[in-house]
Amino acid sequence: MKNKSHPENRITDLLHGIKISVEPEDLICYSFDASGIESRPSAVVWPKNTEEVVRIMRYAFENEISVTPRGAGTGMTGGSIPLDGSIVLSLEKMNKLAELDTNNLNVVVEPGIINGRLQRDLEHLGFFYPPDPASMNFCTIGGNVANNAGGPRALKYGVTKDYVMEIEAVLPDGNVITTGVKTAKGVVGYDLTRLLTGSEGTLAVITRLRLRILPLPEDVIALLAVFDSLEASGSAVAKITASKIIPRTLEFMDAGTIAAVENFKPIGIPRNVEALLLIELDGHPSAITKQAEKVVEICEALNADVKMAEDETARDKLWEARRSISPALYHLNPTKINEDIVVPRDKIPEILKKLRGLSEESGIQIVNFGHAGDGNIHVNIMVDKKDGGKYLKAESLVREIFEVTLRLGGTISGEHGIGITKAPYLGMEIKKHELKLMKGIKNLFDPKNILNPGKIFI
Repeated sequence: MKNKSHPENRITDLLHGIKISVEPEDLICYSFDASGIESRPSAVVWPKNTEEVVRIMRYAFENEISVTPRGAGTGMTGGSIPLDGSIVLSLEKMNKLAELDTNNLNVVVEPGIINGRLQRDLEHLGFFYPPDPASMNFCTIGGNVANNAGGPRALKYGVTKDYVMEIEAVLPDGNVITTGVKTAKGVVGYDLTRLLTGSEGTLAVITRLRLRILPLPEDVIALLAVFDSLEASGSAVAKITASKIIPRTLEFMDAGTIAAVENFKPIGIPRNVEALLLIELDGHPSAITKQAEKVVEICEALNADVKMAEDETARDKLWEARRSISPALYHLNPTKINEDIVVPRDKIPEILKKLRGLSEESGIQIVNFGHAGDGNIHVNIMVDKKDGGKYLKAESLVREIFEVTLRLGGTISGEHGIGITKAPYLGMEIKKHELKLMKGIKNLFDPKNILNPGKIFI
């Protein structure tokens, strides 16, 4: 932070009517996120509307005080950590569903609305918002947009950027911009909406969003396929998508993940298997029945045992297990290293084989799960930070995993973003002249570098 001289009484006087706290318990609560990194802010502010965000940012800009926007703190890379005593700008009170336009298939929401709440509100009316991160019951839509979040349904429906039509945001100097269009398409000027989506709160503070929605599909079929070979499960993923079937979800769990989930919240998944795929198909009942038959045929040809969820309750039980993976792994090891690499689908068997080899060579357990349908593997290096030597060894594994990923034509982050934890590795994937362009964009938006400093770029 540029200027740390902002005692509570001064802020309260200048930002009259906005909830502000410098109480130790509040500062502690807003000092960490799901990355495990901690850094205490100097204050926390809770604006209730765009006008209050404008006042906060103008005050911060004039006094050169750094500000860290925050949704629900569910990010995995430290994107909402307030470095150097920043003020945390929590958007949790801006949580309204402001408008529902079923004629034009879109909604207007505030950034603090919880993804799962939006999903439930829409489903009651026969619509849905496809992006569904595993943390959907806790994470905010604003945070999803800031990180361009994905989720299991990304295979068929795409990620957050595919559903953001319009963004209202407050710039670091307090000016308000509205990007995008209300219409189904529009190509006037540069696409600032796409630029802000995935910018991790470093360019502007999002205060309002117009999102595209879709009608609920007629029917859903869920399949659980268990494999006695890790490589066979990877081959199944490639074969399913090559068969011209696009499931709405195609999720992967290895043996370590299965054991962790069954120990944490058992649902009866067999433990004596090497991997499983959770596959969902949606659409017209007769069409997806035929697709399901083909998927079963592919999996059984690879010696898998395949079962179909009998009803919605059984399907929900499977998804409860899937969404409990991260809590289960953190319960097992709170200081694990979590990465979210992506490789082309046909390279999944190769990357899984490499990850197993690295685990065996290093003597460090590596547990893998993820959205295999789009090649997104969540790699969890199960290491205790208290074991300094082993932790350093694990950190060296991260670079090696990234090198292999890039060599296979992949990317080092599919949906978690860069934040703090991946910033040292950005140069492995992004060329110098591209980084220069990105830093130039940051400087144009934020010449004083007060908005979420220390993220993405080192």
